[in-house]
Amino acid sequence: MPDASSARWSELDRPPLDAPALQAALTRDSRLWRSVEVVDEVGSTNAVLLERAGDDDAGEGLVLVAEHQAAGRGRLARTWASPPRAGLTVSVLLRPDVPAARRGWLPLLTGVALAEAVGEVTGVRSSLKWPNDLLAVDGAKLAGILAEAAGTAVVVGTGLNVSTRREELPPTGSSLTLVTGAPVDRAPVLLAYLRALERRYLAWTAALGDPVATGLATDYLAWCSTVGAEVAVALPDGATLSGTATGVDWDGRLVVRTPDGTVELASGDVQHVRTRPAGA
Repeated sequence: MPDASSARWSELDRPPLDAPALQAALTRDSRLWRSVEVVDEVGSTNAVLLERAGDDDAGEGLVLVAEHQAAGRGRLARTWASPPRAGLTVSVLLRPDVPAARRGWLPLLTGVALAEAVGEVTGVRSSLKWPNDLLAVDGAKLAGILAEAAGTAVVVGTGLNVSTRREELPPTGSSLTLVTGAPVDRAPVLLAYLRALERRYLAWTAALGDPVATGLATDYLAWCSTVGAEVAVALPDGATLSGTATGVDWDGRLVVRTPDGTVELASGDVQHVRTRPAGA
């Protein structure tokens, strides 16, 4: 249920998604998406689909959208919350038949699809921070992506701030409405994102996860603001690594040049200390 702070928003300000219309528009000609479910509230869209992934009859192509996520999760056990109908909270169930090592490209692929969709529908310029954040031009966070594996399945969740107001966001966050200065309809953004994700995912799996043959590696680097930046990376063991991000390897790992040599990181919380100059 909406809390008191969000109750003042009417459906004109934050209209609900039309589930039957989304289902018809997305699945009519799709080779991937089988169903689109929109729920008013859920603890975590990823958690729901991870549970369903245990059912062998649950093939890939399920889409779950929540108008309000009460117990959303981000990377590194962080929480993620958004007022009702202020953003897009969507998870998809996939079963990529690719070598296990190349699954690291799936959240990066998802980021490219999201960046493409946001630019196409809203005109908002954005960049990708490895491995899972969509950033506005000023570096504020617009969206986060969380991929979680369960056997042969991978559930990919995306949380995008759409109409979120400044006082509803953390200091490092932003939203599409704040960037554009105008209302943004969530449905076209959602459809564009899922269509872009389908197109890239089918090409990537057909190539057995090869990021070079599909052009994914080139496209990701074009969107990524981490590569070329001076970074400080908080590692899972609590250590911090500093250096220059020089690339992303075959398995989607971030390559960082440090004073002690070059390392490849499969995970970590990246902070941009200094980004590369525009056009560099």
